[in-house]
Amino acid sequence: MDRQKWFDWLLEEAKVPFEGWDFSYVGKTGRLKEAPLSWNYTGLVMRKLPEIGSLLDMGTGGGEFLSMLKPLPAQTYATEGYKPNVAVAKGRLEPLGITVVEADGEDALPFAEEFFDLIINRHESFDAAEVFRIAKTGASFLTQQVGGENDLLLNRLLGAPIPEEYLHWNADYAVKQLKEAGFAIEDCREEMVPTRFYDVGAVVYYLRAVPWQIPDFSLENYADGLWEMHCRMEKDGYIDIPSHRFLVAAVRQ
Repeated sequence: MDRQKWFDWLLEEAKVPFEGWDFSYVGKTGRLKEAPLSWNYTGLVMRKLPEIGSLLDMGTGGGEFLSMLKPLPAQTYATEGYKPNVAVAKGRLEPLGITVVEADGEDALPFAEEFFDLIINRHESFDAAEVFRIAKTGASFLTQQVGGENDLLLNRLLGAPIPEEYLHWNADYAVKQLKEAGFAIEDCREEMVPTRFYDVGAVVYYLRAVPWQIPDFSLENYADGLWEMHCRMEKDGYIDIPSHRFLVAAVRQ
């Protein structure tokens, strides 16, 4: 493909809107595929639902994940700190009877002490002491996190700086924080698995959704690296980018 025609196509691809935390534009079309983890976060959450009377979903995004969990307890709440997502989450969750609160994961949360039976957190930051405060005795905190080594190959391939401020974030670090807050650890797992991209347009869509990975990302800034990535995909058919994930299940005893 002529490079200028390719770049013009990429400019149009970059105009596709991203809303909430919905990757279906590249996920459902098979342009991006995540390798399975050895655990299933949804399954772990579902097993706990019959036992609880109150639930908090931290960092709900646009409410996509929480809206799929059924049946939910009458006292179900969600937090979201990214303002554009708050309206999306309210529009999706409030008709289901779920209260959405605008709050970042590390904020002081507007809930009473020992309020929740289960607190779930998928890819959201958290303050371990604050989570402990709002958890009932015997309550579980179940979190799946994106580790600090996530997607670093994208940075290297595009010639972007490595986000060193997050490199420390791994299972051991999170467990240490939770133990210091008073939690007992029931389960802890950590893995590096590939995310497969089949075209550069999917990479661009993904990087627009996660601006913290390459804060100065734009087509103009990284045109050469994107073109080299495109040529590699033309040859190999895809690029695998290691994803860093860890799971921690903790209980307030």
